[in-house]
Amino acid sequence: MVFSPSPALLTAENCRGQNSRLKIGQVAAASGLPVKTIRYYEEIGLLEPTVARSDTGYRLFDAGVLNRLDFIKRAQSLGLSLSTIKEILEIRDRGELPCGEVKHRLLGKVEAINRQIEAMEMLKSELLELLSEWEEQPSTDKLAHTICPNLQADII
Repeated sequence: MVFSPSPALLTAENCRGQNSRLKIGQVAAASGLPVKTIRYYEEIGLLEPTVARSDTGYRLFDAGVLNRLDFIKRAQSLGLSLSTIKEILEIRDRGELPCGEVKHRLLGKVEAINRQIEAMEMLKSELLELLSEWEEQPSTDKLAHTICPNLQADII
């Protein structure tokens, strides 16, 4: 599989050389995220080291925000919560590589998926067993005591 950098990363590369700050609309256009989402991410602290306020109160982002947003989108697509992503970003912000923590969290996701698959397999078996014993015309004595005799046990 060939790695192809996202447009957000390419834009970040271009902006690094200019040492300029990006307005929220520019960040939204480059990242493909709505302005509202970027504001929310800032409010919950996901963009902290990459954002500052101008004298007039505008959000101004350094180009690193695009790499950060790219990471957030990818991590979310793999099922990581925003709180988990924040913890991972905090590790990175301390100057440490968070790959070990990311791996640990992804292994946890795999375990959770395996548990869900097991639960779904059990449900599937139960449904198939129920359907194999299905009665199209249950006896009238069963009808008097149940809503659907095929789903409910005999009640006396």
